[in-house]
Amino acid sequence: MRENMTDKTKKNHLQSLEALSAIKKKLLGKSLNYREIFTLMDEVASQRLGPVLTTYFVAAGFKEGFTNTELFYLTKAMAETGSKLRFRGIVADKHSTGGLAGTRTTMIVVPIVAAAGFKIPKNSSRAITTPAGTADTMEVLAPVTFSIARIEQIVEKVGGCILWGGHLGLAPADDIIIQVEAPLSFESFDKIIVSIMAKKIASGATHLILDIPVGPTVKIIHFKDAEIISEKFKFLARRFGIKVTVDINQAMEPAGHGVGPALEARDVLKVLEQRPDRPYVLEAKALRLAGKLLDLCFSDTKIKEKVSGEDMAKEILKNGKALAKMKEIIKIQGGNPHIGAEDVPLGKYKTEIEAGKKGSITSFNNNELTVIAKILGCPLDKQAGIYLNRKIDEKVDKGDVLCILYSSDKWLLQEAKDTLKNIPIFKIA
Repeated sequence: MRENMTDKTKKNHLQSLEALSAIKKKLLGKSLNYREIFTLMDEVASQRLGPVLTTYFVAAGFKEGFTNTELFYLTKAMAETGSKLRFRGIVADKHSTGGLAGTRTTMIVVPIVAAAGFKIPKNSSRAITTPAGTADTMEVLAPVTFSIARIEQIVEKVGGCILWGGHLGLAPADDIIIQVEAPLSFESFDKIIVSIMAKKIASGATHLILDIPVGPTVKIIHFKDAEIISEKFKFLARRFGIKVTVDINQAMEPAGHGVGPALEARDVLKVLEQRPDRPYVLEAKALRLAGKLLDLCFSDTKIKEKVSGEDMAKEILKNGKALAKMKEIIKIQGGNPHIGAEDVPLGKYKTEIEAGKKGSITSFNNNELTVIAKILGCPLDKQAGIYLNRKIDEKVDKGDVLCILYSSDKWLLQEAKDTLKNIPIFKIA
């Protein structure tokens, strides 16, 4: 027994040395082979590398980037050093490169696609660079933490789920790397690509819609970068046998009205309930993404639909099947299926922010929005956030309400209000 432990210790020590050598190599701008990358991911996933060396690796990748071959190795190693979900047949999935607050399309796409008859096990992240992640928002409506066995049962029974994947051990190295990145609020393009694809492989995805928002204050600023990222995704998808369709779209401001877990949950429910005060831009984007994903899935079935995927998605949303499916998902995940948009509680303290002059809203700063929302307490304070009353190109008079701030802490609310004077999220001209 003592000899076996000694052998194991020696093996771990040698592997740690190999990982350290690989980090040095990458810092010098050299490419890594599969053995080096697998060793690194195994060390990270096993929490033997430590936060300092993990940070060095993240920084090296951010500075130097990765070749397509390295991206393939990283994705493969991340997926292989963790657990996997297993399903039969077509498994649909949707993901966004993110960075834009208040655009919670996933929670609309999932019930639409599940209602259309396809499996869609959506494991999502918590907030990294935004005031709320999909998991943070779904947690307002139902628990999001389950075992792999339970997730497989849920999906087999109702067709879909929306949960937090951070504890599942699906591509565990990625979850640890995310913890390193979170305090700095950055992700490299290559890291975004690897992170998404590794999780899709681990989730058993066969058909994927990838949402790539582009805008001056989101993760991807230039369309030329979006095209490069799109091609890298397609390269990896081909290598792993996943059918993918990409939606590159301009994102100048949030598609929804709410920013923060509770407010974004309200937006989702308003769309599913087809309320007249729902955010129509959010609905339109969700329908476009759901439609493209349905088209992709139907291309591999014997059923030849006479309508487009988007038309089908619209009908599923309009006739209430998407809402009914969302209620099934909420119920099976342990939430209250009868909850409506107005039932979602908001922060105890609130204040209205008024326009200081007459004019038109010419631009919107997503980065400043994120700063204010985090001051208010997002995402830990689920009831904190910002309701956006106005959008770009709208005319305002002096004294019109631009947005409403919410928080469970009156002092944080005051701090956010004071900060807005120096970093306004709206530009009026």
